[in-house]
Amino acid sequence: MLARVWSASLVGIDAIKVGVEVDIAGGLPGIVVVGLPSQEVQESKERVKAALKNAGYAFPMRKIVVNLAPADLRKEGPSFDLPISVGILAASEQVRADLLDEYLFLGEVSLDGSLRPIAGVLAIAAAAKRMGITGLVVPVDNAQEAAVVKGLKVFGFKHLSDVANFLSVPEQYLAAQVNGQEMLAQAQLIGADLRDVKGQTHARRALEIAAAGGHNLVFVGPPGSGKTMLARRLPGILPPLSF
Repeated sequence: MLARVWSASLVGIDAIKVGVEVDIAGGLPGIVVVGLPSQEVQESKERVKAALKNAGYAFPMRKIVVNLAPADLRKEGPSFDLPISVGILAASEQVRADLLDEYLFLGEVSLDGSLRPIAGVLAIAAAAKRMGITGLVVPVDNAQEAAVVKGLKVFGFKHLSDVANFLSVPEQYLAAQVNGQEMLAQAQLIGADLRDVKGQTHARRALEIAAAGGHNLVFVGPPGSGKTMLARRLPGILPPLSF
């Protein structure tokens, strides 16, 4: 049987939608991943196999082909563990497949089936909204970050079995809620204040001009002259972050 799960891959700070297609057919048992996967993605085969077994699901002893489309885009990182796992469960008819087109699935899977956080979730969430995706299914530690994007339903889970239960009875789960403005306010750098710097008149002036005009800035000097100390104080004179 064939199943397709949607995920995403980062290219710089932009996210590209990736279709994770899983086909289970006759042949020697094993998993083949195609579609220009990196070494981390290739290693997901062993993580997924152990996670499904340890989570209490049957691992199909048949030939499993996983295609990551588009095939000309290099796929990197462990974020494809979860969509590959869900695709295998859907293709083997162990979970419902009717909700798979509505969500992007992201997350690293541990050998015991628990979900580990990944990087780049905020960029992917913003891109998902532009793509018209209904929501995201991510590890619970990434849920608050993704939920900053308004108009997107984000569900965070701790374990692979929680994701399978969600696909069976989605009405029993509530999307993550977050106050985006409060999170941005808390993210402001505290403790590194430019007023603590004595002297360094030219460097302070350069910081102020760069902050006011949005210019690039390079500090050049020997070790111990204060380059890092000054650079750490730049966020303190920038305006509060917006989304």
